[in-house]
Amino acid sequence: MRYAVVIEKADGNYAAYVPDLPGCVATGDTIAEVEEEIRAAIRFHIEGLEADGIAVPEPTSIAEYIET
Repeated sequence: MRYAVVIEKADGNYAAYVPDLPGCVATGDTIAEVEEEIRAAIRFHIEGLEADGIAVPEPTSIAEYIET
């Protein structure tokens, strides 16, 4: 599956979350690090849902850049 991920600049680091997987978040000192961490967080989150017998949400969010 392919989930949209939002990465935001924070004070001194980066934070990422997955809109389609509430509670699935990660942080990192660099964009590359937060991308690596959110990949691991997504896997862990999905494994937890499956272990609890909860359906894994289908990806529905879409991210686009809009020029103004």
